[in-house]
Amino acid sequence: MSVEFNHTIVLSRDREKSAHFLAEILGLEVGAPAGVFLPVTTANGVTLDFLTIDADIPMQHYAFLVSEDEFDEALARLVAARIPIQADPHGNHPRRINRHDGGRGVYFLDPAGHGLEIITRPYGTDPSSPLNGVTEDVPGAV
Repeated sequence: MSVEFNHTIVLSRDREKSAHFLAEILGLEVGAPAGVFLPVTTANGVTLDFLTIDADIPMQHYAFLVSEDEFDEALARLVAARIPIQADPHGNHPRRINRHDGGRGVYFLDPAGHGLEIITRPYGTDPSSPLNGVTEDVPGAV
């Protein structure tokens, strides 16, 4: 049997706001509500089902693998919307992207406080890249 990741539930204070935020940044569509869930489906068929709850929401991390062009588009949307970005999950490199494995990556928060990440190369694909550990300034980023 082949195992594939199918869906996950993303807790939020406002499923509409969170789902539309993610879809806008990544250039995806928000699907029709499925009961209490509002889905956003990625190109490989994985669905993030947004759910509104009235409780403390623990931070979760969601990483998305994108093409170089999709990265440029998403980064431009983040900068235009004045959404703070950083090159690492700890906030040590604000207003910057990383170059891990010779690709590019960036971290930012969604409206519910979840840590989102977009990368152009999976981690570990080029451990000898001279760009590992390098960060780059993003003009106009906050």
